[in-house]
Amino acid sequence: MKNNIKRRDFVKGASLAFAGITILPRHVLGGKGFIAPSDKLNVAAIGIGGMGKSNIRALAPTENIVALCDIDDAYAGPVYNTYPNAKRWKDYRKMLEEQKDIEGVIIATPDHLHAIQASTAMKLGKHVYVQKPLTTSVWESRELARLARENPKLVTQMGNQGHSSDDARSINEWIADGAIGKVKEVHVWTNRPIWPQGLPAPTEAMPVPDTLDWDKFLGPAQYRPYHSAYTPFKWRGWVDYGVGALGDMGAHLIDHPYWALGLTAPISIEASSTPFGKNDPKGPAQSYPLASMVTYEFATNDKKNPVITMTWYDGGILPPKPLELGDEPVNKGGGVLYVGTKGKLMHETYGAKPRLLPKERMDAYKKPAQTIPRVGMSHERNWAEACKGNGKAVCPFEYAGPLNETMVLGVVALYKQGTKINWDPQAMQFPNAPELNQYLKREYRQGWAM
Repeated sequence: MKNNIKRRDFVKGASLAFAGITILPRHVLGGKGFIAPSDKLNVAAIGIGGMGKSNIRALAPTENIVALCDIDDAYAGPVYNTYPNAKRWKDYRKMLEEQKDIEGVIIATPDHLHAIQASTAMKLGKHVYVQKPLTTSVWESRELARLARENPKLVTQMGNQGHSSDDARSINEWIADGAIGKVKEVHVWTNRPIWPQGLPAPTEAMPVPDTLDWDKFLGPAQYRPYHSAYTPFKWRGWVDYGVGALGDMGAHLIDHPYWALGLTAPISIEASSTPFGKNDPKGPAQSYPLASMVTYEFATNDKKNPVITMTWYDGGILPPKPLELGDEPVNKGGGVLYVGTKGKLMHETYGAKPRLLPKERMDAYKKPAQTIPRVGMSHERNWAEACKGNGKAVCPFEYAGPLNETMVLGVVALYKQGTKINWDPQAMQFPNAPELNQYLKREYRQGWAM
């Protein structure tokens, strides 16, 4: 009997010990770098052939890619093949309603689909990562920001990857440190568009490819016959589907001064451009101008400098060259130039580090201590970690919505050029140009409303 008791106690103790081992976190058992399936976010992606491919690639090593949705099998084919275990869909609505294991959704579709897809996902309780631009209209930006505020447990992020960069934080710290004094004006430029713009819409129809669901590509946009001029990628220059160069690169470049200077809604906008693409000179615009310049005014609390101006240039137009550059040309790829009361700060695109002008000022500048935490991971990973309760997303819709609103207000100003248009953000209207209010919200095709 004594031996039996001892044996029974041993078996019981061993079972408890074994049970204790099995509930250890899987990453402990798996070794350094191992991520347990239970510690991964179940991610679905809508629009996977273009930028969505990069978003998925950034998350695949650490998260579960459980669903892929695209309306073009040929364009999306390589991505489908890369993730054979992910369930495939063509209709994002069915995917979100029927596949219950989805926790977070990447949206990298053409611009006109962003808002309707994001709002659908959020209303179903999904975290969302939406490629820039966040939306195509002011009203849509406000709707997504509202949904984010009303659902604080949902993690949202706009896909302007530069917002997670160390350089963006350095710029904020330098400006706060007074490196160039009080900022009076900002110049922002890009080499976009790198797609067709300023064109009339095709008048002939083409057969829809067997691999493409044209109706789902159109989504909330009004029906028009298929033509290869619209997709893939070329959609950004068409008024019905994209927001042009300002919508494309503004989310990256305008983001830096908007954040660093604590800007809010502009008080006025004035624009000029080459002609819109039209089929009829008196008819509606079909594609955005090939080149444009938009100047915003923002109110400040500084009595000596009550207004900050920010001017946007695209289509090959460059800002005035700073004298401090000497023989060095302005970088045609794009950038941001801050003009302060004590100097200038320039941040060019494509890997160039921020710098003070002239060079001697940069060489002598003692950089301030870092006051803004660095992200230390990709923009996509930052979102995924926040979804899992690890930190916060750095560009949530509460911030991205007003930033995006500023961008698309510049697009609206193109419809009344040569006039300084006043903006009333509370009333959401242009007091001195009421005819432009129609562009603040798009008309949705029947069956596709938000």
